Amino acid sequence: MQFEHTEEQLMIRSAARELLESYDSARLRAAIGAPGGYEAALWQQMGGELGWCGLALPERYGGAGLGWIELCLLQEELGRRLVASPFFASAVLGAALVMECATEAQRQELLSPLARGQMRFGCAITGPGGHPAPQGVDAEITSAGASLRLSGVADFVIHGDTADVLLVLAREGGGLSLVSIPAGTSGVHVIPHVMMDLTRPMSRIEFQDVTLGADARLGAPGAAALPLERALDLARIALAAEAVGAAERVLEMTGDYLKQRVQFGRPLGSFQALKHRMADLMTEVEAAKSAAWYAACAAQERPEECAEAAAIAKSYCCDAFYSCAAGSVQLHGGIGFTWEHDAHLYFKRARASATLLGSPVWQRERLLRVLGLGAAATPAF
Repeated sequence: MQFEHTEEQLMIRSAARELLESYDSARLRAAIGAPGGYEAALWQQMGGELGWCGLALPERYGGAGLGWIELCLLQEELGRRLVASPFFASAVLGAALVMECATEAQRQELLSPLARGQMRFGCAITGPGGHPAPQGVDAEITSAGASLRLSGVADFVIHGDTADVLLVLAREGGGLSLVSIPAGTSGVHVIPHVMMDLTRPMSRIEFQDVTLGADARLGAPGAAALPLERALDLARIALAAEAVGAAERVLEMTGDYLKQRVQFGRPLGSFQALKHRMADLMTEVEAAKSAAWYAACAAQERPEECAEAAAIAKSYCCDAFYSCAAGSVQLHGGIGFTWEHDAHLYFKRARASATLLGSPVWQRERLLRVLGLGAAATPAF
């Protein structure tokens, strides 16, 4: 397995960092307050002009034909700047669900516009209790002659209020099915939440006797459970890469502040206790990088190791991000607790990302089962 980034991958990282260099605190806060909770012009540039949404998609769908490592590079750079964007919901989680669950014709229909930046997905895979999929799935599909009927609730749907298509996980018979529903379908009611993490808006979606054609189902009836797990592992790996980028940026911000802030006639960074604290955080970030890039390589080169690597990366990287974000608030002192400083935005993203797709504790329990070592009952989150 090759852990060193290629020249092409380094160019992707460099181009992404250059583009997002101007995505400062003012732009982030403006995006949070914009309709849909993101900057529409940047989304169009990322998806339509630069082709980021199709980076990991096969060329037959209009993508660039690269892999999960390249996609994780983008996720890392988006995490560094806390970019508020539908990218994760659409180009990562949504694309993975379609690739793993759908038929070839359905992939062509859904992924081709995504590759052009003309499709946004809302992934309604979480039940009202917020448990990691497929636990707690509430939506249910029943047959109604040649049609399907969908009823139930999905909650914590990322960018669900601005999605063009909803990908809904529902129970059907004794299994799970994934269906695609155009936004605005009769019987679909979207209720936006006010989330702790303002950079990643979520919604509750209620399905009240929604009538669908049989072709809305992605793949075979009741057969989505196994491909769902693969798609979720890919999304967890991308989320881990995002956490690494954000953690690294928080560490840089904190280090710069400690060098500039003077107390008792000396820069704060010259005090030994704070040096030790920063060294501990740096060690966590460096270890998190190894976990994230091992997982990205496994997703691309060793699919048999993907579940194990995803659990390790998601748990460790989110823990490292949370440690850095919490430490940053404290090390910035009084200013770190203010609304005007960005430290709280990183802290809130760290807390929300840790829970998304299964908390670190949940991931570690899952890892024990993957390794055949036994485990207690899986925690709810």
